[in-house]
Amino acid sequence: MKSQNPKTNNQNTPGIVFRSEVREEEGQNGTTLAEIRERAFEIHIERGGIHGCDLDDWLQAERELREKYKKSNGGWKKK
Repeated sequence: MKSQNPKTNNQNTPGIVFRSEVREEEGQNGTTLAEIRERAFEIHIERGGIHGCDLDDWLQAERELREKYKKSNGGWKKK
């Protein structure tokens, strides 16, 4: 069987958007998805790399970055 590249095989992947094609957006609290992703991975490593807690890691990363952003901007949200 011949190996197929999913990026070029539109027949098998009609609705998939690959991460490299998604524009990095800034969240409501001033943090970017990349910052949250990076912090969530750091939390995952700090916990010993145990799988199954990815949502918890993501939410903790969001909370930490939200607090950090609030403190660095004197409590004002960016508009």
